[in-house]
Parts: sequence; structure tokens; C-alpha cells
Amino acid sequence: MGLLSLEPSLPQLPSVPGLVLAAALLLWVLCLRARRTRRPGEPPLIKGWLPYLGEALKLQKDPLGFLRTLQKQHGDTFTLFAGGKYITFILDPFQYQLIMKTHKLSFRIFSNKLSRKVFSIKKLETTDDLSNDLHGCYHLLQGKSLDVLTETMMQNLKQVFELHLLKTTNWDMAHLLTFCSSIIFEITLKTIYGKSLAGNGEKFITELRDNFLKFDDKFPYLISDIPIELLGNIKSIRKKLIKHLASEHLGKTQGWSEIVQMRQDVLEKYYTLEDFEVGAHHLGFLWASVTNTIPTMFWAMYYLLQHPEAMAVLRDEIDHLLQSTGQKKGSGFPMHLTREQLDNLVYLESTVLEVLRIRSFSSIIRFVQEDLTLHSETQDYCLRKGDLVALFPPVIHYDPEIFEAPEEFRFDRFVEDGKKKTTFFKKGKRLKYYLLPFGIGTSKCPGRFLAVAEIKQLLVVLLTYFDLELIDDKPVIANRSRLLLGVQHPASDVFFRYKVKT
Repeated sequence: MGLLSLEPSLPQLPSVPGLVLAAALLLWVLCLRARRTRRPGEPPLIKGWLPYLGEALKLQKDPLGFLRTLQKQHGDTFTLFAGGKYITFILDPFQYQLIMKTHKLSFRIFSNKLSRKVFSIKKLETTDDLSNDLHGCYHLLQGKSLDVLTETMMQNLKQVFELHLLKTTNWDMAHLLTFCSSIIFEITLKTIYGKSLAGNGEKFITELRDNFLKFDDKFPYLISDIPIELLGNIKSIRKKLIKHLASEHLGKTQGWSEIVQMRQDVLEKYYTLEDFEVGAHHLGFLWASVTNTIPTMFWAMYYLLQHPEAMAVLRDEIDHLLQSTGQKKGSGFPMHLTREQLDNLVYLESTVLEVLRIRSFSSIIRFVQEDLTLHSETQDYCLRKGDLVALFPPVIHYDPEIFEAPEEFRFDRFVEDGKKKTTFFKKGKRLKYYLLPFGIGTSKCPGRFLAVAEIKQLLVVLLTYFDLELIDDKPVIANRSRLLLGVQHPASDVFFRYKVKT
């Protein structure tokens, strides 16, 4: 199980003359695009020699190492041709504010194109009011609304564990990624979309999860320029998922979260209830809610299982909190922790942040809406309309000047004198941006607080109620296919075992 890969079956292809003509036209366009030369005032240009791909293969093979090499050769700002796109990278963390101050750089254009490619959502590109109204829902992922979501999530977690896992008095074995995928998906789905009123709720969740993981596994190809018809049966899987999340089916669930209800109200302003794109919006929202939470939970568990000393400190911190709040560990699931109490677990928080530092390989991307000049402290750079601008936070996450021994997992890296550590330096200057797994400015992930709370809750329950051991001692490496986007997924799964503590 786990993240399932698909063997693509190719659809009916056009005639050979048609293919030859299409290929010739495509090659002509790609060659024209690759003939670009650097203009005065523009950053250094690195194109590579491969049509369309440019330097994409080197970037995918070792993104951090490749960008560091280019940084040494060309400085902190340069333009790279990769995958048919010209991307200007800004690697100096003291210049990150440049993209936040420039209104001619758009995140929305980039994200709307991604929504069309991946989820088949088209109206966002033509209707700004729809984007604005949906964005206005995100306040329901903070404050008191977040407290309600966190409480609902704990209740769903309790139900899942009491039903399936708290009966495991003997050692049970599972694949770690499969385990995390199953629990995260079910808990998240029930928390934001409620519970099915039909009698086949478990079957519905299983089918939805399996199709979702197949769809998510092809995400790197969906965002590319490869036609979806050439990706095997992924188009039909996407159609099934969208139908499952259409208004007709969601109407049969009870307990919608505030944000889902508000989003549905917004969608009904711009679509009919039967419109296929309504389900596509819900698929995009569900995808954003779990796609990075699953691998983050995997890596957190994997590192803790590899570091028993870290697990012991976290267990001691959790036990101390439970005792101070008058909660006793006994049979069943009596635990109740608020979001504020979860946030007071500084070593738990540090562990999650350390996992995100190591495994988040997201880039922060903006679309250049018109020709402009970026004014930095050291040099001005001209950017062309239609290009992309990118920050790549792993460059700072793995900087030994900022983080000692950055390749190592240190669960207490973000703790200082018993409190959360927030001061990090480079070149003797304090960094405003030292950890950016969730983006920056207007593109900052609106669901970051809920995702972190979910991971904390699950870790607290597992560390409190279960004995946990890693069975496989083989090292797990990251799958680099999600280049510049999100938390790295593991390239393979590992076995672990668990049982309820006596």
C-alpha cells in the first residue's frame, strides 16, 4: 500500500503525420525560447543545452547542491532555464523582502495556473472576485475557529484510536508511511468535511483515500506541461475524486467545519450546485490539507524512532503536562489538550520545526506580470514579463553558519533556556527569515497552524499510549520528484511495530 504508483496505459494517439507536425512545431517553439540572451542589467543567465529541459535534470538530481554551485559561480541572484521556464532565484535571505514589496510579482497568477493544471479549476483565472472571496475564508483557520477545529480533531483522533489501535496489546507491525497516510487522511477528512451519514462510511473513506494517494503520487507530472491524457488513468481518478467531493455527496455528511461551510457558500455564488468545478475546488482544499502533513508526520516518527533519547525527552515533557493538568494515563482515551497546551510543549514544537527544516524543499514562487527592476542593497536587477522569481529556503535551512551541523536531526535545535528559540544569525546579523516551510507574505500557507496542531496531537497520543520500535534499520532517502514544491516524500517505506503500553 502506501503511496501507490501507476503503470500508465497510453490513450488513442493521433496519426503519425499529425504527431510529426506537432513535434516539429513544439521543437521550433522550444528552440526559440531557448535562444534567449542576457540583456544589460539582467541577472546572470544559465540555460543549459537541452531544449525545454535546460538545467532541469541537474536541478532535480540535487537541487540544493546545484543551486549552491551556481551561487558560488554567479552570486546570490541568477536566472535559470528549466522545464521551459526562466526562473530568477534570489538566495540571499536578507533580500527576501524584495518579493514582498513588489506588487508586479504575483503569487495568484502562478497558483491559479497550478489549480487549472492539477485540479481542473478554470474560473479562478478569469474571476478575481472568486479568488478574493475564497481567500476571505482563511480567517476561519485561526483564532477561536482554529480552537474548535483542534478540539474536533482530537475527538476524531480519539475515535480512530479507540476503534482500531487501543486494542493492540500485542506487538503489531505496519509500514510507517502507510500508517501515517491512513490516520492523517481519515482524521483530516472527518475534521474539515464531517462524517458520512451513510452506513458505508469506512468504505467511502478507504476508496477516497486510495484514489487520492494515486492522484497525489502523480502530482509532479500534473504540474508539468505533460498532457494529462498521457498520464495513464489519472484523469479518470481525478474525475472520481471530484465526483466524491461534489455538493451532492458532501450533502450526505454531517459536521462540516466553519471554513468548508463558508467556502461552499462562496462557491454557490459563482457556480450552480451541479457544476463539476465545485467538487474540483473541494479536491484542491483537501489536497492542500493533507499532502504535506502526511510526509511531515512520517519524517517526525522516523527521526524519533531513530533517536530514542529524543523520544524520552518528549515523553517526559508530555507526562509533566498531563500531571500538571490533573490528567492520568489509564485505560481508554481520557486525554484532553487545548491548542495552547500543545503550544507549551517546546521540545515537541522544536521536533516538528526541525523536521520541517530538514525535509521541506518548498520554493516561494512569484510570476513577473510586467518588466520591472528589483532594487536590492547590493545591485539592481531587471526582470522580464512572463518569467518566474523564486526563493529557495533550503539554502538557509542547510546553511552551517545559521544552523550548526545542518545535515543532522537535532530535536532541541529550536529550544533555548527552556523556551522556543527564535534568534539565528548570518554574517553577524539577525535573520528575520530563518525557517520558511510555509512560504512568506501573501502566499503563506493558511492551514499551517492546523497542520502543525494535527501532527502534535498525533505524536502526543502515540508517545503517551504506545511502545514504538523501528524494525528496519535501512536508511530512508527522500524522493526528489516534487522539485521545489512541498515536503519531500520518502523514496521507500519502513516497517515499525507498536503496542499499547501496559
